[in-house]
Amino acid sequence: MKLKVGIIGGSGYTGIELLRILHQHPSAEVHAITSRALEGKKLSEVFPNMHGISNLSYLLPDDEKLFECDLVFFATPHGVAMNNASLFLDKDIKVIDLGADFRINNAEIWSNWYNMEHTQKSLLSEAVYGQPEINRSSIKDARLIANPGCYPTAVLLALKPLLEENLIDPLNIIADCKSGASGAGRNANQATLLCEITESFKPYGVSGHRHFPEIKQELESISGGPIGLTFTPHLLPMSRGIEATIYADLVDPDSDILDCFENAYKNEEFVKILPEGVYPETRSVRSSNYCQISVQYVDHSNKLVIMSVIDNLGKGAAGQAIQNMNLMFGLDENAGLLEIGLLP
Repeated sequence: MKLKVGIIGGSGYTGIELLRILHQHPSAEVHAITSRALEGKKLSEVFPNMHGISNLSYLLPDDEKLFECDLVFFATPHGVAMNNASLFLDKDIKVIDLGADFRINNAEIWSNWYNMEHTQKSLLSEAVYGQPEINRSSIKDARLIANPGCYPTAVLLALKPLLEENLIDPLNIIADCKSGASGAGRNANQATLLCEITESFKPYGVSGHRHFPEIKQELESISGGPIGLTFTPHLLPMSRGIEATIYADLVDPDSDILDCFENAYKNEEFVKILPEGVYPETRSVRSSNYCQISVQYVDHSNKLVIMSVIDNLGKGAAGQAIQNMNLMFGLDENAGLLEIGLLP
């Protein structure tokens, strides 16, 4: 029998990406999907790619069908999962939050960045940060997962081997990151209109982006000490994808960095290390759960440049959430996720 899965917040890009991936999952099926604004509408009325594929209609988020599920995904703005996750956990229904409600361990820090009080401090301490390449064993035993943000995923995977082996100066890291427009969500927003972003490229959140404390927290967890981080996100004129170019100072210029990465990820299906001199492209991981990483030492500056690409809706959101689901239920971790990047 397949797992019954619910999606709360199924009208956005992340919600429909969950639905798309789960449609081909061998061991799970979507039992209920919700949207207050679209209640009663068929999925195919909202997303034409679902015509003839799914007969589901949107429900309200308190519909009883959700409580028939084995697991519920929250693909919602911050604050929603925080105030509703316990309704499912109390009935032994596991929860994966694709929002930010449980990513930051410190409630005060979370409140400062998200401008509301965190009302579920006990759940905050229980939630497991859902980066499988870092927390696989804890994810397997979890009932509540904080699915990582898209920028944090690209940055953490790029820096994990270096910090674990103490190969870089942890106090001087620069993460120069770029994302497609779907990272801003599906709601109407002048800043992401076609005429606003086409043939343009701009930074945003330079004085402080909400992913900063999440990245810093997890990097410090890996390194075991303080991290000095400069993080600047940019908006690219494309629909999906993230590229992170990260600069760090090598402790020993003679270190075999490529060997370090290859050893660190040799058993990881979804992290691919590119050969020397080959640099990653977002199109190579489009619509997939893969991350591609390349490293380059710049000898005249003693700088190491690490380049990482993911699909912000895949490994940066829905794909990673389903990878976490697979681990939580003892399924094949790769189930439903082996689709390669969509070219051209």
